[in-house]
Formats: sequence, C-alpha cells, structure tokens
Amino acid sequence: MTYEQFLATLAQPDPPPDLSAAATALWLDGKGNWSGAHDMASDIPSSDGARIHAYLHRKEGDLGNARYWYRQARLAPATGPLEEEWQSLVRHFLEHG
Repeated sequence: MTYEQFLATLAQPDPPPDLSAAATALWLDGKGNWSGAHDMASDIPSSDGARIHAYLHRKEGDLGNARYWYRQARLAPATGPLEEEWQSLVRHFLEHG
C-alpha cells in the first residue's frame, strides 16, 4: 500500500485488514483515536511499539514519558512537527511492516 492509498483509507470507518499492527496504530491516530492507537502500540513488543509509543506521548504533551519511549526505541527524541513525525512513521511502517 502506498502512503497516498493509506491516507485515502482514513475516510473509511475501519482500518484495512492487511495493515500491520504498527500501521494500524498510526491509522487509529490518524482518525483521531489516540487512546486506541496507544492501546495498540502497547501490544507491540518490539522497538516498533516503543517508537509509536514515543510519538503518541509526545503528541499528548507528556514529554518525559515520550523521552522514555524514544530511549526504549533507541532513537533520539523527535523535535520537528508532529505531523511530519506521523508521516515519517506511516511511510516507514508501510515499507517495513
């Protein structure tokens, strides 16, 4: 699925069934369902889940918690616009599952 196709699915009531858990979490966030995205990210045991968790807590404004999750993902904390981070994450997980 391309990024543009992913964006088009946001008009649908449910995520596409073939999305990875990481992409589904970002889909939920894209639909404004932060809590659902957070719950899904919490169930992803890898650094992928930590990366999404970090973004979500940064978006929430809980920067201390976000920094913790960036460390768990072994990434420097993001500092750019949230929308750019979301786009980057979506593109990454569409390409890498």
